[in-house]
Amino acid sequence: MNHVVLYQPEIPQNTGNIMRQVAASNMKLHLIKPLGFKLDKKNVRRSAANYIEHVDYTVYDNWTDFKSKNTGDFYFITRYGQKRPDAIDFTDHKKDIYLIFGSESSGISKEILTPNFENCIRVPMTEQIRSLNLSNTVAILSYEVLRQQNYKDLFAHEPDSLKGKDFLLK
Repeated sequence: MNHVVLYQPEIPQNTGNIMRQVAASNMKLHLIKPLGFKLDKKNVRRSAANYIEHVDYTVYDNWTDFKSKNTGDFYFITRYGQKRPDAIDFTDHKKDIYLIFGSESSGISKEILTPNFENCIRVPMTEQIRSLNLSNTVAILSYEVLRQQNYKDLFAHEPDSLKGKDFLLK
């Protein structure tokens, strides 16, 4: 299974948008406290309210709590990483792959990143920009994993439960 991990997220709109994205991509969301907001419909309404019932998520007290309850391949997305997302082999959809993202203001602590340097990933960008928006970065990395896994179990067309594959042809 594929997982998105938010380490101490601060902005409810980002987390709400990420909740919508993980629901759309059939991923599990992990939230590591402290959170910079209350996790309720009011705080994530605009971005995720219509989809929140489709989000599989767990909240953890801290990094140690998260690590004690999850095993798999951990990848840390940080501006200090030296590997591009496409340089990592995510093709084995049977593995538990965890994409770990830091808080909007301070990222993931150096104490966590340093011993995991080999699994640190950077989204390539110019030198004028320090980082991208958290929810955009989650989407980029999530869909790179899914692309490598041939979008397993996702619809490549509008499902019949909505307007259907032939909507534009009618």
